[in-house]
Amino acid sequence: MNKEKTVLIMAAGMGSRFGGLKQMEPVGPSGEFIVDYSIYDAKEAGFTKVVFVIKQENEHTFRETVGKRVEKEIEVAYAYQRLEDIPPAFPFPEGREKPWGTSHAILSAKDLIDGPFIVINADDFYGRDAFQVASNFIDQLPSEDQGAYGMVAYQIKNTLTENGSVKRGICDMKDGYLTQICESSVVETNGAIIASPLDGSPAFEIQPEKEVSMNLFIFTPSIFTYIEDHFLPFLEKNKENPFKCEYLIPETVTEMITKQIATVKVLKTSAKWHGMTYKEDKQEVVNAIQALIDEGLYPENLWKKL
Repeated sequence: MNKEKTVLIMAAGMGSRFGGLKQMEPVGPSGEFIVDYSIYDAKEAGFTKVVFVIKQENEHTFRETVGKRVEKEIEVAYAYQRLEDIPPAFPFPEGREKPWGTSHAILSAKDLIDGPFIVINADDFYGRDAFQVASNFIDQLPSEDQGAYGMVAYQIKNTLTENGSVKRGICDMKDGYLTQICESSVVETNGAIIASPLDGSPAFEIQPEKEVSMNLFIFTPSIFTYIEDHFLPFLEKNKENPFKCEYLIPETVTEMITKQIATVKVLKTSAKWHGMTYKEDKQEVVNAIQALIDEGLYPENLWKKL
């Protein structure tokens, strides 16, 4: 039996290195954003619903651009990532401006999702194959929610930019399942790919084919319960750093694996990532999408009815 499949799109973060709301940068020949192509690919792969996680103040802009374009093609809903949505037992740190992180973003959509779903970033181009791999995994999930999760892994060589470092999750695996993710700053220099862990551990070289996470996870609704139950402990643990700490999904997933609450099957894709970490990346994205249009993968005008 086919399952309902939802795409949760994290679009609440401002692009600090890019210098603005990069989700709203047109990259297609008819003004399409990167997220338009992700939604198109997801629909082609069998996904039936999109949930945007946004800042409430950006809702009108999203509805009038992406929302208006895609709502005739796929079910669309909006969730708000609000700074004030934290456990009442923890005093809100006045002056906090930064969103609480990707686990918090996912939690904000809990009332809009009741089946298997994938998580993606609004400003990353994931490629058609990645969505198909995720869709196939959902098709074979057991009907009961047992914490059987998945993650689409990319080869690091397919996720780099020539314009600086990128943040990637370096994956450790055993027997095809994720054991941990090391969030790192990664850059290619002098022919070598160097990962510098964000926790301050020593930098190390990785091979071009090494698997990395791009936050394309496949979850069941059990993830919401874990995130909600562990948000207050996270805040208490970071009470000395209430303005900068982030509740991040790679750390949440690693915790669940360590506690044997969940398993995460690593699903490999041949897709090449494109994204706009830096302003200088935009032309590369535009060129890559045009090449895919020329190959016939996308129409010139993505949402125009024939």
